[in-house]
Order: sequence, then structure tokens, then C-alpha cells
Amino acid sequence: MRARATIHRDFTIATVDKRVYGSFLEHMGRAVYTGIYEPGHETADENGFRQDTLELVRGLDVPIVRYPGGNFVSAYNWEDGIGPRDQRPTRLDLAWRTRETNQMGVNEFADWAKLANTEMMLAMNLGSRGLEDARNFLEYCNHPGGTYWSDLRKSHGYADPHDVRIWCLGNEMDGPWQVGHKTARDYGHLANEVSKAFKYFDQSLETVVCGSSNDKMKTYPEWEATVLEESYDSVDYISLHKYFGNEEKDTLNYFGRAEELDRYIVTIGGVIDYIKAKKRSKKDVKICFDEWNVWYHDRKTDDQRIKEWDWPVAPALLEEVYNFEDALLIASLLNVFIRRSDRVKIACMAQLVNVIAPILTREGGQAWAQTIYYPLQFASKHGRGTALNVSVDVPRYDCDVSQDVPYLDASAVQAEDGKSVTIFLINRHLDSDLGLDLSLEGFGKTRVIEHVELSGYKLEDRNSIDVPDTVTPKKGSGIGLEDGKLAGTLKPLSYHMIRISLDASA
Repeated sequence: MRARATIHRDFTIATVDKRVYGSFLEHMGRAVYTGIYEPGHETADENGFRQDTLELVRGLDVPIVRYPGGNFVSAYNWEDGIGPRDQRPTRLDLAWRTRETNQMGVNEFADWAKLANTEMMLAMNLGSRGLEDARNFLEYCNHPGGTYWSDLRKSHGYADPHDVRIWCLGNEMDGPWQVGHKTARDYGHLANEVSKAFKYFDQSLETVVCGSSNDKMKTYPEWEATVLEESYDSVDYISLHKYFGNEEKDTLNYFGRAEELDRYIVTIGGVIDYIKAKKRSKKDVKICFDEWNVWYHDRKTDDQRIKEWDWPVAPALLEEVYNFEDALLIASLLNVFIRRSDRVKIACMAQLVNVIAPILTREGGQAWAQTIYYPLQFASKHGRGTALNVSVDVPRYDCDVSQDVPYLDASAVQAEDGKSVTIFLINRHLDSDLGLDLSLEGFGKTRVIEHVELSGYKLEDRNSIDVPDTVTPKKGSGIGLEDGKLAGTLKPLSYHMIRISLDASA
């Protein structure tokens, strides 16, 4: 089986916004407590932040992190998480039936974000609360001083404002499970008024209105059309969420779910264009895919546990242990975001630590990278720049969720400095090598400067606390440059990152 492909320097898609490699931390399970924050841990600093976790987070070069939810935010009082820790209340979290101690709040998150070299993306409660509370939250975080809320922040030891640039207008407000669930019309009106108020404060702030919780919702895609009718002129992004699973234990069907993601983005892109035309607007609203990941291994078990437990504090929850098969799907999903970089400007893998996450920790013990860590790491570090069209001619297959799924999944990005191109390739075939003949047009002299791969593993192989390096990248082989063509063989079920210098002397 062979694949022919072409990449031309001038056939560009869009600039890849680095925030498409973002992540998410919710006050849920052990994402925060014993994930990033564990006073008394042997690696904890004076603020209680685990340095072993921070090292792994920095290794991903995460550009933005959404916080503090998620379903959690729809009944959250942000004021509970500020001021002296010994005076903060413990509250019941209705989303996950746990107790929230509020030992970490917005100021601590700001401290952690600086250490993690990441930008803050804050979500506000538009479920049980509204415009006035949101406005106060903004003033507390972003105003320099001389007002009640900004001076309160200063009294808490934060003289400088946090200057949060992007704000989520609630979370999954289309979901009947959400505290404060609203109709599309009511939510769109509220979100519009909050966004307007935020822009009155600072016109350069960016706001994200809630789209569908997933593309299987009964209200999809009418929800997006109605919400945007109400809020198009004031918001900058519409959020989408989607989680992926292989309950059927059908690997090729599982890989076909990347095509599902692509259709989701294309559909909502069309809705955006429709509302833009209807309003005779010159403005473009983009997509913020601020929750996505694999989530199915223990989902049913966790759903039952939540119903049965008695309001524990930071229990183990949604701690999916990912395998090699999951890593290959994650690589394909990242390729979709690159190929749709004209539409998707922000994406947040949900979540960052412990809860459906690329990083796991043991309370009082070590932290380690899961299999899905590596595709995200390579895309984040080398997938920034200009997305290039990759024309692919390769055998395809049909499955339940998609038709004409190519066995070769590919994306390419020319670096911001123009000196290199990074190509991401996945051979989805279960047992056949894939011969590769990829032409590089318009680039001049080229040479391979790096090739790493994930291959040769069983689909069920996982990393664990005892063997944290079962699935790790290795130096790639079998691919080389010949007369301006990248040629060779891709092993079955393999992922490759190939970096090509556009300066042969470099």
C-alpha cells in the first residue's frame, strides 16, 4: 500500500494560533488538589505547587489554560477563593457532588500560571449568577486600583492586576445537567450583555460564548445559530466541546472519529457564516474548542461512583489511563485542528493533570506522562506557524462514524521564522506498511533535521507509575529525502513528526 502526497510552499491554510495547544484545569477530582497543588509534597514550593508536575507542564509548552471549570463553574462563587486561606469557606460542589475547600482560587492560579509560563483563561458563572458578579470578577482581576474590588485584590497581596485577556461566558449552558441551564435565546441575551460590559471596561478583551456541549445534542446546531443571533456583535469566539471513545473496541472506527471532529468544525463554521451574512457583518467569530479529549475507559464506573459517594474532598475521578491507541487518535485530532486553523483559534485539551489528562500524579508520590502527552508535546512545540495544505492520495476505508477515511493522516506547518517545515503523519492501517512518496514543492534545498516516532507498541500498551516509559518517542527511521521528495515506509499504527530544514546549510 502506498500514499502519494504533495506540500507546496504557497498553498497555505492560515496562521496556527499557538493557543490551539491549550489546556484546562477544573476544580474536579484531583486536577487541582494533589495534581498541581499539594502542600507537604516533597517537591512542593512555598506556595504548595508541585514542581514535578510543573516540569511536565512546562514540557508541553502550554500557551493557555482555562480555569476553574467546567461544570464546576456554574454554581461557583469566585469570592470564596480569595483572601486568607484560613477564612475561606468550604462549599458543596453540585456538579461532582464533592466538597470544595477553596484553598486554591484565582490569585493562586495566577501565581501558578506564571510558573507554568502560560496565559490565564477564566470562566465565569453564568449559571447561578449573572452580570453583576461577572463585572465584579473582572474588576478584581484587571483593574489597577482605586475601586472596591481592585483595592480588595491589593489587600490580598496582589498589587498588580492579573490582566486576564480572555473570558469564557459560562460553560455548557445548552446542557440540562448544568446548574442554571438556560434556553439558547435567554443565554445568548445574557452572554451578550456580559460581553458588552466587559468590552466597555476594555475593548481589547476577548470573550467566548458557549456553543454546543457536543454534536449529539438535540439542540445542535440550532443552539449556535440562536446564541450567535443574540451575541454575534459583541463576542469573539464560540466554544465547542467533544469527547471521544472506543466503546465498540473497533480501532478503525475509533480513528474515524477524527473525521467526526472535522465535520463538527465545518458545520459550526457554516453557522457562523450564516449569522455573519444575516447580520451583514464584517466581523469574523472564530471557534474556541475549549474541551476535547478521549474519555470512555472508566466513564460509566465514575458516573455511578459520583451518585453513591458522600461529598468527599478531591477524590480520584475520571483518571483515565491512556493507551497507545488513544495516543494515535490524539495525534489525528491535533492534525484536524491544524488543518482547520482558519476556524479554530483556541483549543483546550481537557484536562491537564489527573482528570482525563496527559499527566498523572500519585498523592505524595511521583508524576508521570501518559501516552497522549507526546503528540500534544510535539504539536505544541513544532506546530506553530503557517498551516500548509497537504494533498493526499491514499487508500481509504469506511466505518460506522465516517466514510472515506484515509489510512494516511497528515498535516504540515511552516515555522514562524520560515526556516523549517514540520510534518505530522499517522499510518492508521492495522497491519500494513504504508509506502510514502511526499513531494515538497517550492521550498528549494531541504534536509531532514529531526524525525521522531511512536510505533511498534501494542494498542493497549500504557504508561504507569511503575513503568512510566512503556510508550515513549524514539528516533524515527525508514524515511528520507530524495530529490525533493520525502520517501520511505511508515510502519502500521505509527505516528511520525518529521522536521525539515529549508536551509540546506543549517
